Amino acid sequence: MTQDKTASFNRRDFLQISAGAAALGLTASLMPAIARAAGGLVALVHTQAAGDNGPVDSMIAKLKQLSEEKGFEYRAVYAQDPATYETVFRTLGDAGAAVIVSTFNEVAEPFKALASSYPDTKWIQLFGDPFEPAIPNVVTVSYDYYLGCYLSGMFAAKVSKSGKIGYIGGISIPPLNADFNALKAGALSVNPNATVTAAFAGSFQDPAKGQEIATQMYNDGIDYIQTDSAATDGGIIAAANEKEGRMVSGISPAQYALGPKSVIALVALDFGQSLYNEVSKALGSEWKGGTHEPTGLGTGVIDFVASPVFAEQGPADLTGKTKDVWADIETAKKGILDGSIKVPFNTAL
Repeated sequence: MTQDKTASFNRRDFLQISAGAAALGLTASLMPAIARAAGGLVALVHTQAAGDNGPVDSMIAKLKQLSEEKGFEYRAVYAQDPATYETVFRTLGDAGAAVIVSTFNEVAEPFKALASSYPDTKWIQLFGDPFEPAIPNVVTVSYDYYLGCYLSGMFAAKVSKSGKIGYIGGISIPPLNADFNALKAGALSVNPNATVTAAFAGSFQDPAKGQEIATQMYNDGIDYIQTDSAATDGGIIAAANEKEGRMVSGISPAQYALGPKSVIALVALDFGQSLYNEVSKALGSEWKGGTHEPTGLGTGVIDFVASPVFAEQGPADLTGKTKDVWADIETAKKGILDGSIKVPFNTAL
């Protein structure tokens, strides 16, 4: 991809330097290169690898788009080892980065440790919990993904032939537990006799494990699986592709191509659009740190959508059923937005 390269510094060079140094060695070897672009530098530090057909690729692409629109330099840095997080963030802060964006709960402690030492840098954590106490130059962003999972559960109960529905998450953490419980609540609201089964792969980057779990679920009679596991999703979709009639609800439009006859819908979480929104605000004069931004349905970031590719290539009985029930899904979506449908946020398994 060309999106991981900017005019004065190549992300591949950054990774080669960082991977080869015992203690990352960033300060001596990398500081001059970063400093050359420090004035308007916006850095994305992602803790999952690119090439996952999902969140990371979407974020890098949107950051590149915004940099072209606004005229700032950007870096997309893969921080693979948690032991290096603070070093990566400190190097960017020392270089005077204007905005540092990073991903997921694992960067919370490095943010807390470093952000106050770089008050002129705006820090954004995507998919994180509120900081207590708040830090004046940090914004945390969470996603009410569970609301989309509720709609997925309703839809699953309407299109499933077996009445058996599955959920595969990356790791059992409170937000994902809530996603499963919402999926189950949505399914049972339509079919009280439905069974909804959860499993966790133990990783967000293990397609082989995802395929193993999904294959077992499908063999047990489950015909609809909601994914919630980033790159692990690829294996789930591969298992669905092995037999017609197996359905998957994924997370990203990039997954349509992986399963044109199996990815029937998405609980879409557009991390790229979220990054675009948050960085755009950070570049403005009215940005306020010390806040937490919950993002849900109706924001352009989270939605439950039917796959247009599946509509063209999927089995005729399922594409027809999707059309028949979709009005009910849209009605339920409106009910969530106007408050007439209350979706439980339950993190206990």
